[in-house]
Amino acid sequence: MSYIAQTLGNLIHQTAFFNLTVGNFVMIAVACVFLYLAIAKGFEPLLLVPIAFGMLLVNIYPDIIAAPAESSNGTGGLLYYFYQLDEWSILPSLIFLGVGAMTDFSPLIANPICFVMGAAAQFGIYGAYLMAIALGFNNESAAAIAIIGGADGPTSIFLASKLGQTALMGPIAVAAYSYMSLVPIIQPPIMKALTTKEERKIHMENLRPVSKLERILFPIIVTIVVCLLLPTTAPLVGMLMLGNLFRECGVVRQLTETASNALMYIVVILLGTSVGASTSAEAFLNWSTIKIVVLGLVAFAVATAAGTLFGKLLCKLTRGKINPLIGAAGVSAVPMSARVAQKVGAEADPTNFLLMHAMGPNVAGVIGTAVAAGVFMAIFGV
Repeated sequence: MSYIAQTLGNLIHQTAFFNLTVGNFVMIAVACVFLYLAIAKGFEPLLLVPIAFGMLLVNIYPDIIAAPAESSNGTGGLLYYFYQLDEWSILPSLIFLGVGAMTDFSPLIANPICFVMGAAAQFGIYGAYLMAIALGFNNESAAAIAIIGGADGPTSIFLASKLGQTALMGPIAVAAYSYMSLVPIIQPPIMKALTTKEERKIHMENLRPVSKLERILFPIIVTIVVCLLLPTTAPLVGMLMLGNLFRECGVVRQLTETASNALMYIVVILLGTSVGASTSAEAFLNWSTIKIVVLGLVAFAVATAAGTLFGKLLCKLTRGKINPLIGAAGVSAVPMSARVAQKVGAEADPTNFLLMHAMGPNVAGVIGTAVAAGVFMAIFGV
């Protein structure tokens, strides 16, 4: 009987219930909320489902992301090795490759002023950097946090790694990806508050046709110019443009399909679950994380407002030829922000079609956020 009692006692004490803290239960609840938003509400499920499930796993079984030195058998947990690919900047770069292969840059080529709108939306990043400094973060930490304002998860992870802020990478990545997923909730109130119904109704002229030669030359020229000015952006900008060159050159269909489908989705699984697994209660439930989440939200809101206000300025300068809503798409959340601009415009006038126009600033925002990351790396000598 004593053997049976001891065996049952060992089995009971091996369950997670005896090891979970109040913080773990809080994070499990947060993970369930994220899963609800992704599955029931459809808020970017490709991002939120793996992130939320990684969050769920690590708060039930922390050893799933344990380093080899912390493990009793000398081998790391499964998600530890996934997370190493984040720290080595491999997964963020591969995400950019897939984004480039999936994205049509023609709206940006046809309307180069979109570059300026994409740049205007980056004000949120630099504003958040100053606020982070004011809240006591050091320069490198402040820069890594500020990049959340671009609503670009891969760039946030990339910069945090390059600046040696791996301790903050989990909260930064979760904040960035969460705000990317919540774009349909966060952006519309800001866009509507800063524009009139008449401005939201503005119809824009059809974009000019873009030749195949222009589409082929664009990624090559952007790579040369940006990487010559900021060589540290090559892993991101280079992969983004390589993926787009695959798409546009027309001679590597198999590479285009692989980069935009199989490879992209494999990387999303690895990156999402590893990012979610970085949110153990011990690492996530502290004042620094709360500051990061709040700063990220402020940065994203400022970026949306700056893009919208610059769109209003261009609307005035062009005598009503530019709908200011497309300026809000200057953040890097591709194509979510462009879809939001389309939705808000269609609410004001169901016949208004802004999606392709908004894709120009949206793509420019991806490039702009990568450039902002390169500027920070240049400033800090990385």
